[in-house]
Amino acid sequence: MNYSFAESTARERVAHLLDAGSFHEILGPGERVVSPHLALLGVPYSFDDGVVIGSGSLAGQPVLIAAQEGEFMGGGVGEVHGAKLVGLFKRALQVKPAAVIVLAESGGVRLHEANAGLIAVSEVMRALLEARAQGIAVIMLIGGANGCFGGMGLIARCADHVVMSDVGRLAMSGPEVIESSHGVEEYDSRDRALVWRTTGGKHRYLIGDCGQLVEDDVAAFRDAAIGLLGQSVSLSLAAMEAEHALLTDRLARFGDCRDALDIWQMAGVPDPSIVADLEASGMHALKTLTAEELA
Repeated sequence: MNYSFAESTARERVAHLLDAGSFHEILGPGERVVSPHLALLGVPYSFDDGVVIGSGSLAGQPVLIAAQEGEFMGGGVGEVHGAKLVGLFKRALQVKPAAVIVLAESGGVRLHEANAGLIAVSEVMRALLEARAQGIAVIMLIGGANGCFGGMGLIARCADHVVMSDVGRLAMSGPEVIESSHGVEEYDSRDRALVWRTTGGKHRYLIGDCGQLVEDDVAAFRDAAIGLLGQSVSLSLAAMEAEHALLTDRLARFGDCRDALDIWQMAGVPDPSIVADLEASGMHALKTLTAEELA
């Protein structure tokens, strides 16, 4: 059966992504490790603080995995939520899995415990990079309805590999945040076409922020993750300088563009209007045709 990644819960995604029956949850429901802040504010809390973590196997290889639950506070990161992610990466240093896989769905730091959440994001980034420095591959899978924004957007771009579906979105600031800060004239968060062609999976794939684009199917994400197991990317100074050079070049080339359509056209996409109608396989063909321009 096909299971929509976007429509599945965090636990459903984990269950269908990993080998059947292999998942072992860390700090499960019975542990009742919850946010110490939300109850004080009169806000409902969740028994897992909105993130599921644990170990399992993928195609027979050991992995550690985390899945954010977008239905709880938009997958927002708080103190406990962040600490669970940090702990997972710390555990990776001990058990040396084939990969740490994060099924990211988050609007960023939850405002109810903003300072604790911001500190948590920085700690997650440090722990992630420590894992990568030890040659442990970190794979981000993004396809949830809430996207991957704010601090989690930064964390995602620290990973070795990013896999997205067309449904997924990835950015630093969410559409509503940009609109509230700079006005609807700058960015209309209600314009769904605009939102998806500037933060969606297809856009991120075309400009190189996402390594693989897959259909909205947990099985497709599983196949992509299997292919990336054990494939860590160098954290050398030369690699980091090359990445910065690409970002500098991107700003110089596309800094004046007002819409993703302009970016795609300048990058060599013959007819940007067709992108919205293409399936993932069609996007792969388009990327191949324009790879030299997009590099």
